[in-house]
Amino acid sequence: MNRTSIAAIAALVLTGLGVGGLYWYQRRSSPPAEAPAVAEAPPEPAASAASVPAIRNPIDESLAAAASPPVATDPQAMWRQGLGDLLGNSAVVRFIQSDDFTRRLVVTVDNLARAHAAPRLWPVYPTPGRFSVSGNGELRTIAPENAARYSPLVSMITGVDARQAATLYVHMYPQLQKAYEELGYPGRYFNDRVVEVIDHLLNTPEPSPPGPLMQLTEVKGSVPSTQPWLRYEFADTDLQSLSAGQRILLRVGPAHRQALKAKLIELRKLIARAPVSR
Repeated sequence: MNRTSIAAIAALVLTGLGVGGLYWYQRRSSPPAEAPAVAEAPPEPAASAASVPAIRNPIDESLAAAASPPVATDPQAMWRQGLGDLLGNSAVVRFIQSDDFTRRLVVTVDNLARAHAAPRLWPVYPTPGRFSVSGNGELRTIAPENAARYSPLVSMITGVDARQAATLYVHMYPQLQKAYEELGYPGRYFNDRVVEVIDHLLNTPEPSPPGPLMQLTEVKGSVPSTQPWLRYEFADTDLQSLSAGQRILLRVGPAHRQALKAKLIELRKLIARAPVSR
């Protein structure tokens, strides 16, 4: 297969395993979904022309040249058509937030290596259900059944046709690059950022069995929490200080984490020329 990019599906891998319980209690008052899609953290200062880095992972457009682009001309309609052909319309309706998909994808990929990646900006819907734990006392482990909530989406992701996804991504790349520069990175290359984030997620630590310990975030005040499942955080401060994307991978369970890491490795081979950054 040509070294063409399938980061449209990389974005699903990177963002699709979220649920409200993945972000703790202090994030519960996020702005409404209709709020403008902006980065959770201020972007790095705009680089001068002299300091703009060379492109490390250029897009190979040969695959797109050999396939017909989506019939639609509006970017949002192109995404809906392309994702429908790729995933099936029922999967798009079930999983994908297709409004302003370009910006959602770019913002979320950029934020996954940061402390927070707001679910209201994701290109996929949060996974239904509640985050669950096992055990008694202040320290608990993630319940084995918690992983079952993510199975439908993981199955969808791992079943995607890579060549078809590559074609869609290459066709849509000019829109993604434009959105990335508008986010605050003029002269920076979005595909390089995708590869950086993939490398970052592949470096997610693997906890020893039975998995990381969880604890409830302390809440001060007289009003009791009615949704305690939103307040769990990692008892290990090193794990709690990981990025939003790495914390997501820790919470989904070891089998899903390994499957998603394997998919990320597959994606990276298709989009990257630079070696894995450590």
